[in-house]
Amino acid sequence: MAGARQGMLAALRASIGRLEGGGGTAARAALGHAGADTALQGGLARGAVHEVFAGRACDNPAATGFLVGLACRVMRQRPVLWVRQDFAAHEYGGVAMAGLAEAGFDPRRLVLVRAGDVEAALRVAADALGCDALGAVVLEIWGETRRLDQLAFRKLTLAAQQSGVTGLLLRTSAAPSLGTSETRWVVHAARSPPGPGRAAWGAPLFEACLVRNRHGPTGRWIMEWNCDECLFREPAAHSQPVAAAPFDRPLETFGGATRRAG
Repeated sequence: MAGARQGMLAALRASIGRLEGGGGTAARAALGHAGADTALQGGLARGAVHEVFAGRACDNPAATGFLVGLACRVMRQRPVLWVRQDFAAHEYGGVAMAGLAEAGFDPRRLVLVRAGDVEAALRVAADALGCDALGAVVLEIWGETRRLDQLAFRKLTLAAQQSGVTGLLLRTSAAPSLGTSETRWVVHAARSPPGPGRAAWGAPLFEACLVRNRHGPTGRWIMEWNCDECLFREPAAHSQPVAAAPFDRPLETFGGATRRAG
């Protein structure tokens, strides 16, 4: 009897560990970037919910591209269901299949669902996360909303834990707030290395800030997406010296400098 009880306790602990994302490296998808993978204890946890925020309105394409990279890493050659609000499509346009293909994502594995409002989008995403035939579920929500509260997060998280399907929330025109997500990222477009003309057109670069990591440290990295190998990596060091450019300073800085100079 004692041995049976110990076996049952061990099985329960293992189940709890899997639900909490503690299933080891097999339950994680390595991103390829050494610094980020170290902070994530081997990679992005599968069967969990992760948030990606655009740092500014102009960073929405970068945040979308970064999320597509995460989806490529966790999907395991399975279909990805992408749930979008109608308003997001009106505001930012449709999902470009040609762009996904250029990023290394097979558009034939994408199922796109358009929802009329946030409530409908949340219902569809929660149902989809319960389907273990999917590789990932992307939920794109535009703007601030009270519908995405702790209860809604809990429903999404439980569905992802039970099926092992990864949930990826793309948040645009919204500020990071409290939630039960496994990780939370704020993404900006990073500067391309200097070069003449077409030589400057290279791999996508992201300034990725990990502002929440449930099981480890946070951090900030410049991450390059390798479209051929479908993984993130450290950007190659540029041989030419680069002067710090003040292009990301607030507009008031330039205005004040101009007035003082005048």
